[in-house]
Amino acid sequence: MLRDPRMRRLLPGFAASSLGDGMSAVAVSWLAIEIAPPDRHGMWVALAVAAYTLPGALGTFLLAAVLRGRSGAQLVTWDSALRAVALGAIAIFALSGALSIGVYVALLAVSSLLHSWGSAGTYTLMAELLPEREHVPANALLTTLSQGGVLIGPLLAAAVIAGAGASTVIALDAVSFAVLALFCGFGVPWAARAERRNSGSGFRVMVADRKLVALLALTFCFFALYGPVEVGLPVYVSDYLHAPASHLAWYFTAFGGGAVIGGLIAGYLRAWPLWPTASGIVIGVGAAFLPLGLGAPVSVSVAGLAVAGIVYGPYGSITIALFQRSADRAQVLAARRTVMILAGPVGVGTGGLLVTGLGPRPAMLVTAVGTMTLGLLAATATTAQTVRRR
Repeated sequence: MLRDPRMRRLLPGFAASSLGDGMSAVAVSWLAIEIAPPDRHGMWVALAVAAYTLPGALGTFLLAAVLRGRSGAQLVTWDSALRAVALGAIAIFALSGALSIGVYVALLAVSSLLHSWGSAGTYTLMAELLPEREHVPANALLTTLSQGGVLIGPLLAAAVIAGAGASTVIALDAVSFAVLALFCGFGVPWAARAERRNSGSGFRVMVADRKLVALLALTFCFFALYGPVEVGLPVYVSDYLHAPASHLAWYFTAFGGGAVIGGLIAGYLRAWPLWPTASGIVIGVGAAFLPLGLGAPVSVSVAGLAVAGIVYGPYGSITIALFQRSADRAQVLAARRTVMILAGPVGVGTGGLLVTGLGPRPAMLVTAVGTMTLGLLAATATTAQTVRRR
């Protein structure tokens, strides 16, 4: 895989973007806390996180006529360029003192408009450049870069926030997307636009395949159940522990460090059966979240997130490979990304309600118990299917 010179040219861009994403994991919510009314932190954190993802789902439908059939490199370049401009605008507004919480959320929404296509473009690009036998290792490499960003990015973000504020981290994230846009724009040739296929949209292709539908449903619920942690953890650290951003960074870093290890393992799991492996991962992640929801000491909770990261690390690589096998891979991957984008706001919205009504710690306990239950249901269904076949 790394012998391909085109891959070697692209990796620095993906590495820079992954680092920026890791930094934004802390900065997006922390900047909302900095500029939102003190009695509305939970609501505005939920809105900011949702704005950073949800519009991408709209972009899948609204821009399909323009973007369907484009090469992976084009999709990644355009998404990264838009993110760089919108996030850069946030930094400029903050520097001028004109950044209100409403403007902030609106610019986050603009930044994410193409992101379902950009994410699909990333994996489409891997499928365009590499033979099928190398898709899982390539996915694992991208996952490792992403989780490496989660490992390093939050600590770097915390240091920058302490010295220059969260808006500076957003500016650095904008730079990282600009770097990715340059590498994908000039690092590989843009393929000619493919002709539209008669098989229809990515959603119609997926609906016709029961395996894809079932896997998508499991992944949607898995990702949505993370929402209460995404909203609750920053509020818990800021308003209950009264700790600085560096404290929040350690939680993300623990998860990212574990996920890097898990991502490296993913390449060795290509021969494992998909459904038992996916179900086991979901159960394991839920169990690892229990210390956080039960109010265990910080050291135990951080260790639990590290274990959750290790278990979660291979999930994306082994499941995305099934979608990459479709002849309409760009459309199917974009449709998958749309569903995953919807999972985020559903989880974040539910998390906002739970954090407001129950408090952050009980809300995170809902994530732990709900995720374990989901994995057990998937494992039970898999076992029943196996028994029926016999």
